[in-house]
Amino acid sequence: MGTDRQVVEQLRRSVGERLTRSIADTEVSGGVAIEGENRRMLAHKLIAEEIQHLDAQAMNAGENPIADAERDELTRSIVDELFALGRIQQYIDDADISDIVINGFDNVWLTKRTGLKVQGEPVADSDDHLIELIQTAARRGRSEHRWDPASPRLDLQLPSGDRLNAIAWVSGRPSISIRRHDFDIGRLKQLIDLGTINEPLFHLLKAMVLARFNFIIAGGTGAGKTTFMRCLINEIPPEERLITVEDSLELGLDRFAHLHPDHVDLEARSANVEGVGELGMNELAINALRMNPDRLIVGEVRGQEALTLLLACTQGNDGALCTVHADSSEGVFGRLQMYLAMTRERFEPVAANLLVSQGVDAIVHLARLDDNRRVVTSVREVTGADRDLVVSNEIYGPDENGRAAPRYGFSAARLDRLVATGFDRRWLSEHGAWSN
Repeated sequence: MGTDRQVVEQLRRSVGERLTRSIADTEVSGGVAIEGENRRMLAHKLIAEEIQHLDAQAMNAGENPIADAERDELTRSIVDELFALGRIQQYIDDADISDIVINGFDNVWLTKRTGLKVQGEPVADSDDHLIELIQTAARRGRSEHRWDPASPRLDLQLPSGDRLNAIAWVSGRPSISIRRHDFDIGRLKQLIDLGTINEPLFHLLKAMVLARFNFIIAGGTGAGKTTFMRCLINEIPPEERLITVEDSLELGLDRFAHLHPDHVDLEARSANVEGVGELGMNELAINALRMNPDRLIVGEVRGQEALTLLLACTQGNDGALCTVHADSSEGVFGRLQMYLAMTRERFEPVAANLLVSQGVDAIVHLARLDDNRRVVTSVREVTGADRDLVVSNEIYGPDENGRAAPRYGFSAARLDRLVATGFDRRWLSEHGAWSN
């Protein structure tokens, strides 16, 4: 029988109805609420009872009961339908997969961490079934999300920590994109073995964090900005209070609670069905500054929150981190000009450049090479502004292979800040070996 879809659907509905009744009966009787792991345990018990009932029917008809392997597969499928993302969950649980895109229930594409792209199996019985799976997942989050014709776009953090984006009703078929995060990568030193940085860069980046530089992590989609930021954050001393602001939770610092015992994560929220309750990135960034942070960390700057962050950086909130989409370290300046022009104040380039030069110490750029490796290509120091230009100094620039190599030295003031953390200035002249 394997995972016969009719049997799975029959058992899912039966177990789901019984589970809902049990939870409701417990609440009515005033008993302890059935939540979390207890709800899963009850579901397993109900599934076992339903399968026993199927076995009894089969034996009465002179047929063989369900084999152990089929029983386990049935149980897993039903639990995934009730508590996870159904057949999508098998791909989320696969550590070798980095990206999952679904263009309708039967058009599934998987990208391996090696960069290989392959087609997957259908993940639902129909597009309507796929929509139902995602809507159910949206209701399970720490704050319930809508996904319907009135709110056709959904951004969601999955229990695995991965990011899900879904869109429907404005597209031909429902489209789901899931970006997988590798939370096993959480320390800066690991990036040496992965070939993202070499040892001189490791010492420099760690010193930049400890010296409380305000710096921006730049790169294109899939360049590894979030993972890189997580590694930098985990170099921050544990006594510091961190406030993170994200459009959709991706950093996963709760997995490193021992490194950051005083940490609060804030997630943007869209309006509810009545059109109220929206909290955007800028509002959250403003509120974060009222929460006595030692460090303000913004997952991705792409709007008016750029002004809030830069103003904070010029007013003594040192050690800030954020990411920006840009194709080079120098390209960040144009991006920030654009974001500042979008604010209510409508900054002219001259004023925007002055603010950037006062608020940002450095920019680190990452890229994804042709062999799928993610590497640091550039470290750029911001040194001032000259009307239409932000003046900068590329400390590390891409070599013939696209990897960062030493070019120029830091300004005296910033070099002194680095040395004060214990940084050996000789690392700035060391090319170092790139692993892999």
